[in-house]
Amino acid sequence: MTLHSEIFEQPERLADLLSAQRKNVEKIAQVIRQRNIRWVFLAARGTSDNAGRYANYLWGAQNGLPLALATPSLFTYYNRPPQLNEALVVGISQSGQSPDIVSVLTEGHKQGCLTMAITNATASPLAEAADLVLDIRAGTEKAVAATKTYSTELLAVAMVSAALVDDKALWKELGKVPGWVEKVLKQDQPIARMAERYRYMRQCVVLGRGFNYSTAFEWALKLKELTYVVAEPYSSADFRHGPIAMIEGGFPVMAVAPNGKVFDSMLDMLGKLRNEQSAELVVISDEKRALSLAQSPIPLPDGMPEWLTPMVAIPPAQLFACHLTRVKGYDTEKPRTIHKVTETH
Repeated sequence: MTLHSEIFEQPERLADLLSAQRKNVEKIAQVIRQRNIRWVFLAARGTSDNAGRYANYLWGAQNGLPLALATPSLFTYYNRPPQLNEALVVGISQSGQSPDIVSVLTEGHKQGCLTMAITNATASPLAEAADLVLDIRAGTEKAVAATKTYSTELLAVAMVSAALVDDKALWKELGKVPGWVEKVLKQDQPIARMAERYRYMRQCVVLGRGFNYSTAFEWALKLKELTYVVAEPYSSADFRHGPIAMIEGGFPVMAVAPNGKVFDSMLDMLGKLRNEQSAELVVISDEKRALSLAQSPIPLPDGMPEWLTPMVAIPPAQLFACHLTRVKGYDTEKPRTIHKVTETH
């Protein structure tokens, strides 16, 4: 298996997760509803942290649950964990090995909280520390850069949200995700040709907002760890507050701008960047108005609800990073310095 082949496994893995874990997710939701859960405390690192950003928006918007991203050092180095009364304590990790993430769930259990692990390793220390375990069923992921484990983590988060709402319409929408991902992956060769244009790119910014704030961070991470480009992710709103000053003619801006509540805000930003500052735009969107502003447009399938777009928008971003890595002459399977499993304390 290679990074490229693992990207193409995603439709199959997403479909398997939906069918194999729905009953488990519905049981998990039932347990959560039976507890006096007022908020979520979530611990993750790296790619999984970006899945947590998605949960921050989705569980807040769709389930009314405020979410705080944990600061694991308070549990390890400082030994000053916060009070977690009435929280659902969640750890997200593809390997389930990182001691600092495990420590958050262990402390949550000590404080009498309900704990949940979302992981690809059900025999891991993280899973053993959790009351509830959601297996993302991504299969073995050999590439150092996470792809299918990220999209399945997103889907697991979305499944929990749908189960807590207990709405069949949401499950019907979820069932369309593997097909949408399969469709967007057909752009592999156009994206490969597109990557040639950015052979000498050394820096860029990556913009997203709302549910796709997570996508901006994950796309930037893939560019950093595979192509060694200095890629800085921002909310388009935060970007207005100072960082936009760095943009000059030809400066590369990656943007994820599907239709939805924040689309008009993103479109306004893209128009400003292209028409007033002559930025070089790579845009992932299902909206022609956004795509028409880009020198490098990447279209998404029509008809997607906004809450599911992060799962469909990230595969073309992964392909872009994969092909750019090859164009730059680097090895997609051996990014320098980093390893598949990183254990932090």
